[in-house]
This record gives sequence, C-alpha cells and structure tokens, in this order.
Amino acid sequence: MTEIRTPRLLLRRWTEYDLAPMAEINADPVVMEWIGDGSVLDLEQTAEAIERWEDGWDDEGFGLFAVELLGSGELAGFAGLSVPWFLPEVLPAVEIGWRLGRQFWGQGYASEAAHAALEFAHEDRALDRVISIARVGNEASENVMRKLGMELDHETTDPATGHRLSIHAIDLTQYV
Repeated sequence: MTEIRTPRLLLRRWTEYDLAPMAEINADPVVMEWIGDGSVLDLEQTAEAIERWEDGWDDEGFGLFAVELLGSGELAGFAGLSVPWFLPEVLPAVEIGWRLGRQFWGQGYASEAAHAALEFAHEDRALDRVISIARVGNEASENVMRKLGMELDHETTDPATGHRLSIHAIDLTQYV
C-alpha cells in the first residue's frame, strides 16, 4: 500500500471509512464552488468518484491520496495525481490536485499534501512535468500552485462548463 507521511499528514489509499467524511466535503457548496460547474456531490456520486480515484491507481500507477490528519485521524480530503481527461488539449499530462474540507483551509495542509505528492511524482513515478488546473479567480488554489513553484503555462476554456481555466506547470527535473 502506498503511503506518505509528512509532519502533520498521512497520504494513503482510500478505505470504506472515508466515504462519509468525503461525501460531507463534496456536499459543501463553498468547497465545490470552484470545481467543475460548482455542483455538490451526494453520497452515491462520492462513492463513484472514490472508485474512479482507486481505479486510477490501478490503471496509471498513481492517483489521488486520501489525506488524513496524523494527530486526530480525521479525513481532511484528498491530494494527488490524476490524468485530466476532461481537458483533452493538455494531454498527455499528469495533474496534481487537492480538495480539503473547509475546516482544514488556511492551515497549510493543501500545500503540505501537494508538496508530498509532487515528491512522489518525481521520485517514485519518475514524472518530469506536472500541471495543475484551476478556474480563473480561484486564488486559494493558485496560491498553493505558486507555493509549489508552479508557473502559469496558459489559460483556456473548460469545454464542459465554459469557465476560464488557468493551467500551471512545473518541470520536476528542476524540482528540489
């Protein structure tokens, strides 16, 4: 089982116990405001998403980690790698992404988890380049991207929603 420990977090594969807390995160309209068309996800949709994320591990050899707080064991959300199939113009590409419950915002958890996922991408999966995609105006996510050393590559339009997207990238061969 792939696990990564940081000073405050455990990044790990998904378990059945993660469904309810992740569904709570996905049901929060403030959390989901910048995701896709902004719609919240219910329990069944979250279960389908977790299944897709786990399939990504089997298909690609990487995926989205469940992010657990070491101190309390609480599920904070996810962070990790995926293929951004929804945006064919950037393929082939690997995207780093994250989603945390609102109560975990503003504490550096997203940056800490994403930094660990970038190290995993480079050291364990030998990836040379990773992108991150955010809706234009999502300052919180763009701030995490800057903290990771990612730079704006270009802007484009989400073909499914029509929203403007910023594509950030990092050359992992230069990553320290």
